[in-house]
Amino acid sequence: MLKIVLGLTLSVGLISPLLEADEAPSDSQLSGLENYLSRAMAANPQLDAFERRYEAAMQRIPQASALPDPMFQVTHFVESVQTRTGPQENIFMLSQKIPWFGKLSSRENAASAEAQALWFAYQSQQLMLARMVSLAFYEYGYTEEAIRMTQENLELLRNLEPIVEEKVRAGDDINALLRLKVETGKIEDRLQSLQQKRVGQSAKLRELLALPGTALLPWPEWAAPEIISLDGPSLVVAIETNNPELQMLERKISSAEARREIARLESYPDITLGFNYIQTGDPVVNPNTPDAGQDPWGFTVAVNLPIWFDKYDAAKAEALANQRSYESEYDNRFNALRAELSASLASLHDANRRLQLYGKDLLGLAEQAVENSRSGYETGRISILDVIDSERSLLDLQLLYWRAAADAWQQRITIQTLANLPILGTFHATQNDE
Repeated sequence: MLKIVLGLTLSVGLISPLLEADEAPSDSQLSGLENYLSRAMAANPQLDAFERRYEAAMQRIPQASALPDPMFQVTHFVESVQTRTGPQENIFMLSQKIPWFGKLSSRENAASAEAQALWFAYQSQQLMLARMVSLAFYEYGYTEEAIRMTQENLELLRNLEPIVEEKVRAGDDINALLRLKVETGKIEDRLQSLQQKRVGQSAKLRELLALPGTALLPWPEWAAPEIISLDGPSLVVAIETNNPELQMLERKISSAEARREIARLESYPDITLGFNYIQTGDPVVNPNTPDAGQDPWGFTVAVNLPIWFDKYDAAKAEALANQRSYESEYDNRFNALRAELSASLASLHDANRRLQLYGKDLLGLAEQAVENSRSGYETGRISILDVIDSERSLLDLQLLYWRAAADAWQQRITIQTLANLPILGTFHATQNDE
């Protein structure tokens, strides 16, 4: 009996809670896709690296908005400067540079936008990881069905051998037995190839899930999806609104705009405020001089002179070119995502067509044909070649059906990650940076 599970209708803006687990699932706990995604999000080191980069970028924001360090300067006279009120022995100077109005806020805006860009890069990595895990999950599931179907087909062929041998002993052509053994050998070879393929797929999943060891993962729990249709224009809007790669590029554009403002403000002077204190000794010549031995002090104001206009013009041109490059990169990436969506929708439509064709039309006919051919061979009405052809056709159709089921799930996952929509209604990338 064919296994059918209800599919999901994707809707723009649908938000579900992020899958959480107190502990990442172990090998024995891995069953459905939700478990696989939970484990990947909790343990994948590449995802952790993206998160750390974002955390590091957040620490650059207060650095960008802070004033430069104040300067404290001490001047000691090896040979004191004699003045009317006494010898000058030491000069103490404290100064603070204050950037021109808007420079600090622009630097803060640039650093904040860059941190947000890294946040969306982290979210994009989550979706990429979820997509890779999901595609590998359904590919692993298809291999399970292929092995199961191939084993069943091999068992059916082996069950035919005693019947064929009995007919040969009764005088039938031995060529029928030889043909059966050749077909059985080919199916055994296919089965061994599938079993070796499982080893590689299990190892890849272990890498994505950061699972230690080399043991084969248990077979996943999955079923053929229900056939659904998706609305392309709504998904294009969802991509433009929700896709983290586009949001990351938007933040890079914002950062570039802030950098343009910084470049513009660099041609304005910064102000330095200072306080001077001169330590004066007692006069030696005339101690009765008014203000003798008094320590003078005063305030200073200084500005730098931004006179290298070519440098500032070049900085402005550089910032503008960077902004334009990010804007072009955004347009190019949006076009690429839209094209990828169109290709996935077409592939999903084709997978749905094949599910309908094989599941509801051809498989039942092929199963009936196998039964008829086996009965016909036992009664001598058809040859062993007809039986083999029927068995082979059934196996091929079964594999095509489960290939279509895996393809349908994989395309649906691809579409969901492109639009940043919940996967299976349970998992979505982290929605904010709190």
